[in-house]
Amino acid sequence: MADMRDLQQAVNLMHRLADAAAAAVLPHFRKLDTVDSKDDAGFDPVTVADRGAEKVMRSLIEEVFPEDGIIGEEFGMMRPEAERVWVLDPIDGTRAFITGLPSWGTLIALMERGEPVAGMMSQPFVGERFWTEGNGVFWARGEEREALSARPCPSLAEATLFATTPAMFNGARKAAFERLAAQVKTVRYGTDCYGYAMVAAGHGDIVVEADVQLYDVAPFVPMLAEAGGALTSWDGGRAAEDGTALAVGDPQLFEQVRAVLAGR
Repeated sequence: MADMRDLQQAVNLMHRLADAAAAAVLPHFRKLDTVDSKDDAGFDPVTVADRGAEKVMRSLIEEVFPEDGIIGEEFGMMRPEAERVWVLDPIDGTRAFITGLPSWGTLIALMERGEPVAGMMSQPFVGERFWTEGNGVFWARGEEREALSARPCPSLAEATLFATTPAMFNGARKAAFERLAAQVKTVRYGTDCYGYAMVAAGHGDIVVEADVQLYDVAPFVPMLAEAGGALTSWDGGRAAEDGTALAVGDPQLFEQVRAVLAGR
């Protein structure tokens, strides 16, 4: 970004977007009448809450930064070639949302020249918010606020591993994940976006996922970096570029995890 003033404007808008999304989503949590599917051959749930939250966020971005691009899960791309692009996932973890579990969150990222530079995860039912400000990653709930950092964990044998579901792994990726799961101390499933946030907050060590999109992980790229960790694809490239994501809190784990995933 050009300067800290630009960054602060972006952070201020992220908070406004999260507030607007919360107002659109919370009236429907645990009160849904219908759930639609975006996949005729399977089940890819979407709700009135997903669509409503993305609409209000897109409208607010258009009002404040009309030249910026937008990439959203529900309504696609607008000006994706712009220098600054907002990436929106109104409800990451829709399966959790429709079953009443509070592991979902609203994800907001700002990309500049193709790279995520700021990110936020908001969970309005729990009341938590995680975000970056260019000088760290922060957590707030009500009047509480803390600066976060990832925890040291140089050994796989002591690590906690997160993944949303083992069903996201197939074929060689399934075998790779199972090799890794066998070498860590603890594996936790059903985490959705919370897994990445918990690594940044120092409560876990690794997230390994497949079948992910840019909007699933973009906010956590700067969040993990500012917490002292990293978020890439399994092969060390850009997160989600091949549908995979690998987050570590301790950089010493990075090559260890990659080696296991690659079968080395």
